[in-house]
Parts: sequence; structure tokens; C-alpha cells
Amino acid sequence: MSTLPKDKKIILFDGICNLCDSSVQLIIKHDKKDVFRFVSIQSQLGQEILNYIGVDSKKVDSIILYEPEIAYNLKSEAAFKIAKELSGIYRILGLCSIFPKVITNTIYDYIAKNRYKWYGKKESCLIPTEELRTKFL
Repeated sequence: MSTLPKDKKIILFDGICNLCDSSVQLIIKHDKKDVFRFVSIQSQLGQEILNYIGVDSKKVDSIILYEPEIAYNLKSEAAFKIAKELSGIYRILGLCSIFPKVITNTIYDYIAKNRYKWYGKKESCLIPTEELRTKFL
């Protein structure tokens, strides 16, 4: 884990999920302060990070926001912390963190459970363009 950038927040995402791919693209577009780096959960590095922080990839149906050497967040808490770092109207979504986690995680879990049915999935993970390659670990 020593190769991970200490000054960046790492978003672990489902690399075959169309909704997750769209979300990553949106985050990249609105990450004006260059806060985030991305890793597919299916990648070797993604699995290493999950093992390091003690999260079983078979039991989590979520994005994970990992701040090396500090903490990690799951589900709606991760989504709200990510939103707070973005530019534009998306930053306002971070204010939803005032709602109880039991409510926001229930909504998150419902969307996560149905994401393949509603949005579909890819056969393989996204291959970033040359200019976006630095955003992916």
C-alpha cells in the first residue's frame, strides 16, 4: 500500500457497472481540485486495497472512498463525502449527509441492488483515455 498516493482520496468502484462508470466520469469532470484517484474493485490493486482495509468484496455492494492512512467510507457516506469535494451543484448533494444513515443507506442499497437491471453492465472494465490515465491507479 506504500505505492498509493497519500495526498489523494481513492474511489474503489465496480468496473463493469454502467451506473458506476457514469458516476466516475461525472466525478472526474467535476473534480476541479484533483482530489480523487480511481481503482476498479475487480482489479488486482482494488483487491489488495480491500484486503488491506479488511473489506470483503463479496459482501459489499458499494463504492468505497479510501483515504490512505486515514479512513475509509462505504455506501451513502462515501457518496456524500465525494459530493462535498466536487464543483457545481453536486457539492450540494453532500449536505444530504445530515439525514440518518439508516435512511440514506437503505436508498443506496436499493439502487445498488438494482443497478445492473436498470443500467446494465459491461463485459470488461473501462479503459481510460491517455489524458485520463493519471486519474486511475
